[in-house]
Amino acid sequence: MAEGKKAAFVALVGRPSAGKSTLMNQVCGEKVAIVSAVPQTTRNAIRGIVNREQGQLVFVDTPGRHDSEKKLNKKLMEVSDRALEDADLVLYVLDSTRAPGPEEEKIAIVLAPIAQRTAAAINKIDAHGSDTTRTKEFLSQQLPGIEESRCFPVSAKNNEGIEELLSALYAMAPEGEALYDSEYYTDQETAFRIAEIIREQAINRLRQELPHSLYVDIADAELSGNNLWVRAFIVVERESQKGMVVGKGGEMIKAIRLASLKELKNIFDWKIDLDLRVKTGKDWRHKDHILRRIIDRK
Repeated sequence: MAEGKKAAFVALVGRPSAGKSTLMNQVCGEKVAIVSAVPQTTRNAIRGIVNREQGQLVFVDTPGRHDSEKKLNKKLMEVSDRALEDADLVLYVLDSTRAPGPEEEKIAIVLAPIAQRTAAAINKIDAHGSDTTRTKEFLSQQLPGIEESRCFPVSAKNNEGIEELLSALYAMAPEGEALYDSEYYTDQETAFRIAEIIREQAINRLRQELPHSLYVDIADAELSGNNLWVRAFIVVERESQKGMVVGKGGEMIKAIRLASLKELKNIFDWKIDLDLRVKTGKDWRHKDHILRRIIDRK
């Protein structure tokens, strides 16, 4: 092991829409996690890898912590809990434009026993209504174990305060060997990344209608030379929802397909041919075997 090199898993935790995924993409310098204005877009523990002279930090983006008795939400909270248990460090991401409420207080209760290995990113300081003083007061009252020197006002969107935050996380990280080769910035499998990009483009266009009622299934993928052919299905819960995804004259699914291909072109070097269709998986959010397959994949 190289002397002084740092290595750590860093779990990102926070309320839905706090900006965890945007922050991880910013620190990694690549699109690792999909981003949407829809709360709880993240359904999996997404890993993004930062390699620097100081060592390697593996960020683990987690679903936003939200109170709900729905089966899907309970599964998402299990993902977040496992990430917190396994992490060396925790990065608590707070939205400075929103007043802390009961959900934020419950997160503070979860983090209190591990506050000594937790840093806080007070996000969205560039946004209208940002109140960093209010957020810092909440942290000092609810999580006094997080010293002010580990609280960082940031704008994940505009890359403000990110370097200071990263420096602090490297300082907090233990010494250790890198877990991934230096050329990696994520360990996601190709099929998973393609499915996530399609889901991002779908929910960003259907967020008023059915953002949480769909998932994407990669039915087949074949690589031939530099050409990747993919058949994927956008799966909805009810037959009546298929028309929303297809759109009038097929306009909606065409727009989702073209936007997905554009995004995938920025990620992969292959020429991708995407066959995108819609099908029904009746009440899939209530079926354990489907939830396990969706949430446990990576």
